[in-house]
Amino acid sequence: MRNIDLCRSFGLLVLAAFNVAAQPALPAGYVGSETCQACHQEIYDAFQKTPHEAIETSKKHDFQGIACESCHGPAQKHIDNPSAATIRNPGKIPAEAADKVCLSCHLNQATQAGRLLSSHMKDQVSCTSCHKVHANGGHSLVARKPAAINEQCASCHLAVWAEFQRPNHHKLPEGAMSCVDCHNPHGSIRPAMGQVFAGNEPGCFTCHGDLRGPYTFEHAPVRFESCSTCHEPHGSANPRMLTRQEVRFVCLECHANLPSPVSTNSALGVAPPSFHNLLSPVYQNCSVCHQKVHGSYVDRNLLK
Repeated sequence: MRNIDLCRSFGLLVLAAFNVAAQPALPAGYVGSETCQACHQEIYDAFQKTPHEAIETSKKHDFQGIACESCHGPAQKHIDNPSAATIRNPGKIPAEAADKVCLSCHLNQATQAGRLLSSHMKDQVSCTSCHKVHANGGHSLVARKPAAINEQCASCHLAVWAEFQRPNHHKLPEGAMSCVDCHNPHGSIRPAMGQVFAGNEPGCFTCHGDLRGPYTFEHAPVRFESCSTCHEPHGSANPRMLTRQEVRFVCLECHANLPSPVSTNSALGVAPPSFHNLLSPVYQNCSVCHQKVHGSYVDRNLLK
């Protein structure tokens, strides 16, 4: 019986030695993810449920078996001296250094292509400010539901979130849409990191496609400016989210009753004196007559 036990123990030792020999050699200074698991079991278990877990076996970036250290750096010094000072924590280092860690893999991916030019990067908002890599404590790596996205953005953009509390607003507080419907958080070639649609058209047309045109007779702001020329993009106390209380005040920002530097009968830009007496209620709502304010297929004055 004793001989059987000795043989069994010897067999287990041989098997263990074979498994160690079969494992690929780790780079100098690295200890492997299983070593990290010994102390960080809860984080390790949460990490297994995230997309980053694929790093453990992927051959794309040569981090097989060392997924933890792909972000935290070689952990041998941390094993010898288990303190926070001996390991890299992307959530507690300067934004520039944290972004460098993330972009070592995500630099040329489509969704992160604009990161280097984004306002978030320029303002030192790191990737880990929005993405919880370990995804524990009820958080996910990427917020997917509109309510979760809006809550995340509102945690920094308090003034913008306050604009959505106005009487007329886009339906973000109701959860019908999210900030990323209009903005690309990783960066964009458009101002305010706006989403690009079709031929570099404003993101508004993804929902308001019926106003996109092309029109035979176009209203210049729609063609050359942006929707925010007349509308507040987040919310307004004015009807139809206009920038001014009354329609005529919006129109008069361009169509002022001032002499034109060049003799013309056009109403584009400044306009010569005309029969529109704005003291009369008849002319105080321009859109009563100029109904096609975005553009018309048949009338150059946008009357129909």
